[in-house]
Amino acid sequence: MTKTQSKIQLFLSTDTEYYEIVKPILEHPEILKRKTFVHHESCSVYEHCLIVSIISYLWAKRLNWDYRSAAIGGLLHDFYDEPWQTADHKAISGKKKLREKHGFVHARQAAKNAAYYFPELVTEKVDNIIRRHMFPLNIVPPKYREAWLVTMADKYTSLDVFKSPKEWPKYLGLSRNRQS
Repeated sequence: MTKTQSKIQLFLSTDTEYYEIVKPILEHPEILKRKTFVHHESCSVYEHCLIVSIISYLWAKRLNWDYRSAAIGGLLHDFYDEPWQTADHKAISGKKKLREKHGFVHARQAAKNAAYYFPELVTEKVDNIIRRHMFPLNIVPPKYREAWLVTMADKYTSLDVFKSPKEWPKYLGLSRNRQS
């Protein structure tokens, strides 16, 4: 277990309010599949979403905002169908347009999946958090402050890609190699 995973486990075991909010999501088989999806270089989509969710929850709570929606939206913001490396490889080999690539389309896909699997948890605000987290690629900015918070937490936690300059072409859609 990595240091990050240990910290996450400790947080989940000590903050019972957060855990009760996200428990139905964390225990769902479709979410658990994301443990096998590589996010960037250092963690799975599951772990990335959990980190974004925890950061968003803690900041929203500190600011006296809607921390429940921030936690749920943060956890579901990357609830897309397949690893992005596979999807973008198909896009490159199939000559898909730039706007059809993962960075531009996965937020809509995540929102659709979230509404399908967790209709009781997806409010208008949670939907906006998920759909707008890729701003400015989404073009339309987030409507709610909690959506802005999740957007910023997502960007912050994704900065680890800068640690691997050799991988930059993959993130820019310039690489034809699939990640293993």
